[in-house]
Amino acid sequence: MNLALQENKAVSLGLAAPHIDGILIRPGETFSFWKMVGPCTVAKGYRTGLTINNNGPASGVGGGLCQFTNLLHWMVLHSPMEIVEHHHHGEIDLFPDFNRQIPFGTGTSVVYNYLDYRVHNPTENTFQFRIAVTDDHLRGELRAVEALGVKYHVKERESYFQEVGNEVYRRNTVYRSVRDKRTGNETANELVVRNNAKVLYDRALINAPIRKDQGTFPAVD
Repeated sequence: MNLALQENKAVSLGLAAPHIDGILIRPGETFSFWKMVGPCTVAKGYRTGLTINNNGPASGVGGGLCQFTNLLHWMVLHSPMEIVEHHHHGEIDLFPDFNRQIPFGTGTSVVYNYLDYRVHNPTENTFQFRIAVTDDHLRGELRAVEALGVKYHVKERESYFQEVGNEVYRRNTVYRSVRDKRTGNETANELVVRNNAKVLYDRALINAPIRKDQGTFPAVD
């Protein structure tokens, strides 16, 4: 990946972070990423960073902010808040795994005034995003006024690579388990997303067996 684009992304993340840090999502409220951050322009100091479309990597001013909404989305998945708008790059697998920390396909895609990330708080609790940008990391916390009575676990299942004609696809499902903190009993097990992503990098970089074509995969959710 172009180092300049990575450095520019870090600058853009640093500019966006103060608009989100400390935001409260009260009962009945809906959070909108773009409503908080606003347009990312050169005049505001945003730089050209990596963007992704269905054809692969590109670049644009403010590119890389999807890393910000990736973080927000991961935290929201571990809460009772409802996701009301979410877009992701489920059609393509752009980069080989390197120290992956979360399941493939749990990311987001945002484009100002077109693709937003929005979540609604249907509870009587109040939540707060805390965000910090360090020299090396984008860090986040999701806080709540009242402690939650459940725990959330997001896990990948049925993960594999499969050859289809001359192409390779990465396929997986991601589920969210909800458990009662007091009893330890599972109260819900929900499908988060099903991915069927075309691999755009050299198959030699795939560090896993590649299955032969054995038919179609269920439609992406």
